[in-house]
Amino acid sequence: MTTLDRAAPATTEPEPTTGDRPVRREIGVANVFSHGFLVLWGALTVLPLLWMVLSSFKTNGEILADPWGLPSALRFDNWARAWSEAHIGRYFLNSIVVVAGSVGLTMLMGAAAAYVFARYEFRGRQFVYYLFVGGLMFPVFLALVPLFFVVRNAGLFNTWTGLILVYSAYSLPFTVFFLTAFFRTLPTSVAEAALVDGCGHFRLFFRVMLPMARPGLISVGIFNFLSHWNQFLLPQVLMQGDDSKWVLAQGLFALSVSQGYAGDYARLFAGLTIAVLPVLVVYLVFQRQVQSGLTAGQLK
Repeated sequence: MTTLDRAAPATTEPEPTTGDRPVRREIGVANVFSHGFLVLWGALTVLPLLWMVLSSFKTNGEILADPWGLPSALRFDNWARAWSEAHIGRYFLNSIVVVAGSVGLTMLMGAAAAYVFARYEFRGRQFVYYLFVGGLMFPVFLALVPLFFVVRNAGLFNTWTGLILVYSAYSLPFTVFFLTAFFRTLPTSVAEAALVDGCGHFRLFFRVMLPMARPGLISVGIFNFLSHWNQFLLPQVLMQGDDSKWVLAQGLFALSVSQGYAGDYARLFAGLTIAVLPVLVVYLVFQRQVQSGLTAGQLK
C-alpha cells in the first residue's frame, strides 16, 4: 500500500483542559451579572413611565383608591383638560420655539468652531479650544446671579431671544468638544480634492464636511435637544412674571403646585405624559443614528 492509499489521520480539536473551566465560569458569572443589572436598570426606567401614562387615563378616585391598577377606561379628556385648561398646549409650543432656535444656533456655531479647531492650524488654537472645553467644568448654579444681571442689562430678560442665547452658550462647550473629535476622524483626502477642484472654504464646510459629519451632528443634536427640553433652572430665573412666555418645564411646575392643592392628579399626570412624549419619540426615531454617531470615531 502506497502512502497515497493510507488514510490521513483525522485532526481533532484539543479538548479543553480543566484549567479553562474557572475562566469560563467567571465569564459566565460576569455576563449574568451585567445582563441582570441592565434588566434592573431598564425596569427602574420603564415602570415609572408606564405608571405615569396609565395614571393619565384614570380618574382622581382611581388614582387614590388603586394607584397600581389599570384604568377602567381610556379617558382622553384628562389630556384635553391639561392641554387647554392648564395651558400645557401654550407652554408646549413655547418650548418648541425656544428649543428649535437654541439647538439650531448651537449646532451651527458649534459645528463651525469644531471644524476650524480640527482642520486648521493657527496661533492660539489650543488655547481657544481649551477655553471652550473648560466651560464643561462650570455648573450653571455658579453663574445664575451674574447671568441674571447680564441678561437684564442687555434688555433680554423675560424674552425668548435671551433664553435661546443662554441655552446655546451653555451647550457650546460640549458641542465643540464632541464635534472636534468627530471632524478629526473624517478623511482629509476628500477635503483636499474639493479644494483642488476650486471649492472655497465656506462651500467645503457646508457642501462637503457637514454631510460627511451627519452621524455626529445627529448625535450631539439629540443630546442638546434633550438638555434644552428638560431645562428648568434657567427659564425659571430668566423668564419671570409673564406666564404667556413660559416654557413647558415652568408650566409643569406651576401645574404640579396648583393641582396638588386642587386634587386633580389626573390632569397633572396627563400634562407630564404630554411633556415626556417628544423625548420618547425623538429617542425611538433616532436611536440608530445616535449609536452610529457615537461609534463612528472608533470604527474609523
